[in-house]
Amino acid sequence: MSEVKPQALVLDFGGVVTRTLFETHALTEQALGLKPGTLGWRGPFDSASDALWRSMQAGEISERDYWKTRTREVGRLVGEDWQDMSTFVQRARGADPQAVVRPEAEQAIRIAHEGGVRLAILSNELDLFYGSSFRERLPLLSLFETIVDATYTKILKPDVRAYAMVGEALELPLSACVFVDDQKRNVDGAAAAGMQTVHFDVARPAQSYAEALGHFGLTLS
Repeated sequence: MSEVKPQALVLDFGGVVTRTLFETHALTEQALGLKPGTLGWRGPFDSASDALWRSMQAGEISERDYWKTRTREVGRLVGEDWQDMSTFVQRARGADPQAVVRPEAEQAIRIAHEGGVRLAILSNELDLFYGSSFRERLPLLSLFETIVDATYTKILKPDVRAYAMVGEALELPLSACVFVDDQKRNVDGAAAAGMQTVHFDVARPAQSYAEALGHFGLTLS
């Protein structure tokens, strides 16, 4: 751990605060009227069977490209032409955004907030993927003092400028921020920018949040 006392917890959104679409295939199939088991791609949960995910991990395509392809695929399954990821997310996740928030995320965020830790989100696609109405219906987000979203800034992690923007918004040196993301390249970018980092494991969310809180001397209880 760095000698600098951390003051802010900076979280990615999709996959870290919310469960991934890979984890909610059953909900998606039910919402879209698809036969159970229709959606077979599992991303980080079974990369061997998801060639497109492996291409993304290898840097051959962007995360946005991955989801653009999946969006079109699922749209075709329901006989529609889907171009925007927000269409997929809103149709798949229905009227209750709270249902896809990780319980571990809610717990850790509240513990951090009560412990005096400042909170920020740094996302590549919060409103692009989820739509602004989704975010507005998540009371948990009121605990975050800033949300830096590349939907609007157009600066994607792991570009060093993305991390600089969140530091500027918080008026903190990046060394005083602990950054949590499920994409290794984004974590590597944050470390290169001078942040303390946690590589979030979507298969072990409690463990990852415990590690993040540990930087502040807090525990996930």
